[in-house]
Amino acid sequence: MPNPRETTYEIDMCNGRILPKLLQFTVPLICSSILQLLFNAADIVVVGRFAGDTSLAAVGSNTSIIGLLTNLFIGLSVGANILAARFYGADEKENLRQTIHTSILLSLLSGIFLAVLGVCGAKTILVWMQAPPQVLNLAVLYLRIYFLGMPAMMLYNFGAALLRAVGDTRRPLYFLFGAGVVNVVLNLFFVIVWKMDVAGVALATVISQCISAALILLCMMREPGAVHLDLRQLHIFPARLKQILQTGLPAGLQGILFALSNIVIQSTINSFGETVMAGNAAAANLENFVYVSTNAFYQANISFTSQNLGAGQIRRIPQILLRALLCAAVLGTAFGGLVTLFGPQLLGIYSNSPEVVSAGMRRLLIVCTTYGLCGLMDVTVGSLRGIGYSVLPMLVTLVGACGLRLLTVATIFQIPRFHTIQTVYWSYPASWTLTFLVHILCYFWAIRQVKRRLSA
Repeated sequence: MPNPRETTYEIDMCNGRILPKLLQFTVPLICSSILQLLFNAADIVVVGRFAGDTSLAAVGSNTSIIGLLTNLFIGLSVGANILAARFYGADEKENLRQTIHTSILLSLLSGIFLAVLGVCGAKTILVWMQAPPQVLNLAVLYLRIYFLGMPAMMLYNFGAALLRAVGDTRRPLYFLFGAGVVNVVLNLFFVIVWKMDVAGVALATVISQCISAALILLCMMREPGAVHLDLRQLHIFPARLKQILQTGLPAGLQGILFALSNIVIQSTINSFGETVMAGNAAAANLENFVYVSTNAFYQANISFTSQNLGAGQIRRIPQILLRALLCAAVLGTAFGGLVTLFGPQLLGIYSNSPEVVSAGMRRLLIVCTTYGLCGLMDVTVGSLRGIGYSVLPMLVTLVGACGLRLLTVATIFQIPRFHTIQTVYWSYPASWTLTFLVHILCYFWAIRQVKRRLSA
């Protein structure tokens, strides 16, 4: 077992009552995610109000591209989190040290790779994604500057994942808040005062990412406990890299394929016209706040499960899953219900059009009210990844969540009676339910395998 905690930021996940510690872990994580969404929204508001619709379209056209290019490497940070938590729980200090230094160097190399890819390939990628000619040059400029900040973005994400492995979700929240405030201030200054248009928004984002990355690195370098970082010891340890890739690559690939399937679903939604598109976009933006809240319990479940597996506390793992499932289901249902209840007012922030608000409500009433099901699905994936199964949940999620939606569009949606936007929306809760049920069956099988292996 780990030694007595050397700082108040770490959480003993292997002893004591689970629920209070689960909440202690997730509340700062939820706040961090919501802050990130608010700061991103501030970017859109500033460029839309002070730079014009063309600039807004240029920034918006990059959202899916950035997600596609970064999801793989964000997945690797999940692998780093799982491995670090496992070694921390097992009190394997040398393996933990190797994991930390391998992860930080891997994050830097990943960020450099993405920066080169984004800067050199920006125009080709945007042309391939059929960006409108009138926004192409501005979109290319934005994407190139944005990707210059990729090394900092990767450093922050990997560093935050390593801190989460020992239960520290508070300091990443503080760093994110500070960097986010700088981002908003610089947005206003660069766009309004210096008239830098999309370049100003991108540059403000890069500077704020560098600040958050620097704070994470300084935190880890000054940390006397388990996640201490010594820049002189940065090294890729092959055994640790292999373990990170084994867990992180499936998570990253799942994110990429999810994004691709959502592009297909979006093209179906686009066929209903601009009003439905606008209402869907506004509703989906509101749903992001519900999603990040339930997803915090997925991330908590990964860290708690990984630590307890490393400590040999197998009996606590089902208890962790049960509590995380209950929390995600309750929060997802309650938060989703509140967003839907106040949907007309919230959607009114995005558009003054009654038709757009009505279109957005059609999505909220079906998708947002059932977000607890998405939380159940994600949390169960966290348990499977935490006990060492990463490829299995990736395959199940891709077939269940992505495949079922695409199958619905290709079959039921083509029947005239069901050729409605509601059919597309109902594919979301249906896919979440099916995927969750299959994940639960996989979990019962996997935990038996783990118990059998440890008792042999």
